[in-house]
Amino acid sequence: MTGKSPFEALSVETLAVRLGANEALCSHIGRDTARWKVREVGDGNLNLVFIVEGATGAAVVKQALPYVRLVGDSWPLPLKRSFFEYHALTRQEARAPGSVPAIHHFDEGQALIIMEYLSPHIILRRALIEGRQLPNIARDIGLFMARTLFRGSDLHMETKDRKADLALFADNVELCDITENLVFSDPYFDAKMNRHTSPQLDGIVAELRADRDLKVEAQRLKHLFAANAEALLHGDLHSGSIMVTDSETRMIDPEFAFYGPMAFDVGMLLANFWMAFFSQRGHEQKEKRDAMRGYLLDVTVETWSVFRTEFAHLWRTERTGMLYQKSLFEDQGDRLGAEQALDHVLHSIWDDLLGFAGIEIHRRILGLAHNADFETIADEDLRATCEAKALKFGRQIAVNRRQIHSIDEVNKLAALIERENRF
Repeated sequence: MTGKSPFEALSVETLAVRLGANEALCSHIGRDTARWKVREVGDGNLNLVFIVEGATGAAVVKQALPYVRLVGDSWPLPLKRSFFEYHALTRQEARAPGSVPAIHHFDEGQALIIMEYLSPHIILRRALIEGRQLPNIARDIGLFMARTLFRGSDLHMETKDRKADLALFADNVELCDITENLVFSDPYFDAKMNRHTSPQLDGIVAELRADRDLKVEAQRLKHLFAANAEALLHGDLHSGSIMVTDSETRMIDPEFAFYGPMAFDVGMLLANFWMAFFSQRGHEQKEKRDAMRGYLLDVTVETWSVFRTEFAHLWRTERTGMLYQKSLFEDQGDRLGAEQALDHVLHSIWDDLLGFAGIEIHRRILGLAHNADFETIADEDLRATCEAKALKFGRQIAVNRRQIHSIDEVNKLAALIERENRF
């Protein structure tokens, strides 16, 4: 199969025939296609994902579709998103080695990527729903975010390289449009594809849609998202975009990659831990999950701490870009000036990540694409109770973010709201 062939979606039945001569795939799994086992495992909103097992190994084949899979062909979407995913993965691997799957082959015309099969990894969200306490995720994710965001910005990159990269990813228009609407606007009015647990949440939904302060803050954050091309982002960094074992963490699915504010990736990621925290009561059976709730809050603390520490280390050792040049500070013996600037940058990220986190929580409960953390709670009344507490928390951190000064304050607020009997 070549990139010049007309696009054709793969299937379990056709994959071996169409990719049987692909050298990259055959070299990893074996050339005897009769022994290939193909299964389609895509459970996301956009793409086809196949696991292909052969005599000598296994690989993942991911192919974009010309529409949003969650909705159908009534919502067309360009195939070029696979191009941006491929380029994002190559940059992430260069900037944070070992943190993403290895790429074996990319076919732009067929919008497919053949990549490393991660096993026995599972999706982080599933692990958290099951109540697993993974020891390394905070460290691994904190390092990944600090390294990819710092090294993908004007703090580190050569100006010409960064501007060329900005131009390349600026064409990821349609996926940015999805974020701009589904995250920042749709949850706050009666958008066509919205859904929520009804009638249980009808009252709080009406309150949020009438909340002027919240809507203004959401639009200020949308403005920041659209206008601040600060660093190359993953763009969709949540617990469903991370695969884990007890000892390893890998980030996947960066097809929403673009240049935006660093705080967006960090805020979206932490929001997913806070949503997992609020969902735990819905997953309790005979045993309480107090320890799991404590673990999840500890993960947010460690993730932010690791991020800050690694970002500061890179600031002191790899600040080679055009921003905050050492010629203005360290080269003049003014190390304290460089540290003051670092504090300013980290404080700005902190303020904005809280806003992005709050809005991300709202869109995952009120918009089109929901989280399994809540969706797998079968009892709708119990699910709504968990969701309502998360919605209240999201509103508080988004609107009052500039009055919240530490991750401990955020977690105390989360614990207080979670303990409330009514919402």
